[in-house]
Amino acid sequence: MYTKNNGESAKKRVFIGLLSVSILLILGMIFAGVLIYYNKFGDWYRYILLGVIIFLSIFIILIGIGLAAVVLTLLHVRSFFGLEKLMKSSLNLLFPLVVAIGRIFNIPAEVIKDSYIEVNNKLLQSKAYSLKPSDILILAPHCLQKWDCPYKVTADVSNCHHCGRCDIDKLLKISEEYGVNLTVVTGGTLARKKVKDFRPKAVVAIACERDLTDGILDTSPLPVFGVLNIRPEGPCKNTKVNLDKVTYAIEFFLSGKE
Repeated sequence: MYTKNNGESAKKRVFIGLLSVSILLILGMIFAGVLIYYNKFGDWYRYILLGVIIFLSIFIILIGIGLAAVVLTLLHVRSFFGLEKLMKSSLNLLFPLVVAIGRIFNIPAEVIKDSYIEVNNKLLQSKAYSLKPSDILILAPHCLQKWDCPYKVTADVSNCHHCGRCDIDKLLKISEEYGVNLTVVTGGTLARKKVKDFRPKAVVAIACERDLTDGILDTSPLPVFGVLNIRPEGPCKNTKVNLDKVTYAIEFFLSGKE
């Protein structure tokens, strides 16, 4: 059975901490603008600067409300009615800035993206879902299949011969047990195409940190529960997945609660 742990809480703190630094940085820019406004510029420049300050102030207020709602949601596992889009937009807009600040503090991009995925999953769990199995899509990467397997499943997952050497066989059994859709993709472009083809109401996506983060950002506001793959032989070769996490995500979207 998949359960939450302190490690996941620590992962979430990385992204939220860097978000907070981003907010402080923007506030510092606004404060600097105010000081310049009341200094030596002529009227024409002062009006332009005033407009920029007002725009940034409104932006930071909205982002601040969204971030506050995110933090409170993570703390109390509750949803703020009417703020879901603002929360998601706040995270997505500040994500590039968060990654840039992470570089300054020598925090690897993979750590930040891992943290973002945990925050995304936690925010999903604050909402109630009660979907039909046919509305759920499992997106699996082709690297889960053994590299030397002659029966490629990217074109058609039913090509799997159920030899049990890789987790594709187990994912097929899970999809059949729950009645959800399963597709195997070679990358982000094909993943986006499959999402358009299946038109799911929720996705359980399996991938590395980079692909999961890109997928969550690209498909927003579609709910995507991210499950990191396991790479015992390195990236993109003979990877594995925690099947308990996959079934946990499916059951959550079906039942509407953890």
